[in-house]
Amino acid sequence: MLLDLLIVLVYFITIFVVAISGRMGKDVTTEEYFLSSRNLRWYSVAISTIATNVQGYQFLGMMGSAYLYGLAQGNLEINAIQGLWMAAFIFIPLYLKDKVITVTQFIKNRLGTTASLFYSISNIVLFSTIALGGALFWGAYAADLVFGDYLSFIHDDRTTRVSILLAGLGIFSAIYTYFGGLAAVVKTDLIQFGIIVLGGIAVLIAALNHLGGWSQLYEKTPELMHLHLPADHPQLPWIAVFGWFLLNINYWCANQSVVQRSLAARSLKEAQIGLLAGGVLKYFMAVLIIIPGIALAGILADNPLQDPDQTFPYLVSNYLPTGMRGIILCALFASLMSTVDSTFNSLATLWSVDIYKGYIRKDATDQQMVAAGRQTILVTLFTGVLTGFMLLYSKFSSVEVAFTHTLNELRYYIIGGIVVLICVAGFVLKPNYRLVIAGFISTFITQYLFQTLFPDMNYFVRASFVIGIGFLIVALPALFQKGMRPLKETYQSASPQLTKAGIALLVSLVLLHVIFH
Repeated sequence: MLLDLLIVLVYFITIFVVAISGRMGKDVTTEEYFLSSRNLRWYSVAISTIATNVQGYQFLGMMGSAYLYGLAQGNLEINAIQGLWMAAFIFIPLYLKDKVITVTQFIKNRLGTTASLFYSISNIVLFSTIALGGALFWGAYAADLVFGDYLSFIHDDRTTRVSILLAGLGIFSAIYTYFGGLAAVVKTDLIQFGIIVLGGIAVLIAALNHLGGWSQLYEKTPELMHLHLPADHPQLPWIAVFGWFLLNINYWCANQSVVQRSLAARSLKEAQIGLLAGGVLKYFMAVLIIIPGIALAGILADNPLQDPDQTFPYLVSNYLPTGMRGIILCALFASLMSTVDSTFNSLATLWSVDIYKGYIRKDATDQQMVAAGRQTILVTLFTGVLTGFMLLYSKFSSVEVAFTHTLNELRYYIIGGIVVLICVAGFVLKPNYRLVIAGFISTFITQYLFQTLFPDMNYFVRASFVIGIGFLIVALPALFQKGMRPLKETYQSASPQLTKAGIALLVSLVLLHVIFH
């Protein structure tokens, strides 16, 4: 136990020293603070982007869902390649061409001020509540599930202990993001991703060893080795693939906390290489997150878990030795902080660039914008921690639920409208601005109607209808007026080699769906 806690202490000291070493003063410019002077190399884009994506909920929630549903849960990981490909060859070239700092500026250039304001406010609300709160909740909850005995010195009461841990990790992440901006976020992400991967590999090897090897996945859990579940499956039906595709556009192409690394890339080529490399890393992360859950289902076939979210804690508590458990705890903290620090930085960027300079103080200097961004980090620390407390209460009230899906239900009320805006901006020429707003607002209405009239409809399938209707409201009139962007103008590659690499990545995804059908 002492060795594990020592490893954790070294981890926190290392992260803090690395982050603060690049502390920026009062004279920092907006591009230095928010975009690391637009000087990121491809490997920083790749690793930091995927580190931001990995959260505690993937080790707990998604591994728990894999325990229940098998490879089908992996769709949420591997199908991200669709979004990464579209980001690399369609949206990032447009963003870099416009030299924007936020995606909002791109929306404004193409859809007008009102649509861009809706986009920015929607993201600020989503990031400052569910995104921050969810990351903080999962990290603290996971740490306590696996290492409650180690962390009992914080408080004897579990709820109080997790709450203190949740708030403390939020404050720690906010501090180094406040001082170091995106540069500090990326530097710490490189370390954190390495720890996440090391911990994930340890859990994967332990799970497979106790199952009896890879071949036993097919011998003991053949029903879980399929990517496609029946169309009427309540959580992961195969017909949800279109919904996953649209939602991946939101996350990988329009999510400020994700695309900010690509906006900060040294060139389009560096951004595209980084995003394609990120696609390869998503395959790797899918193995680390999904396979251990399936393996444990085979191991515990005669005595299944009552709570699927106990899958990861069970593996760590029963199969890993002292020392390695300390690394796993660091991995949980790393998965939390790599997401939280990115969200803080994106919130600071969105508020200072879109709202503060756009509406509150139009003549703001770079220094004033950075100061406003730093103040945003402090404010959203409060909203994120508060939301985390609410999610913690909700989880403790319904421990039998695979909580990943509960959180997604909440997110998709906002995400639908965001996808409509980004798709219209990317594919429709000179859209009617009033129809754009109508399409955005329609997503809230149709989401409610579908949820009320068809309560049993899977939320991924529902999202495809909601987004499709919103987009068609804007796109159909444009289609009749030849207002759609020509296909040859929607795609841009920095080199023929990157085009081939992109095609190879997409082909590999198709093959996986065929092989593991």
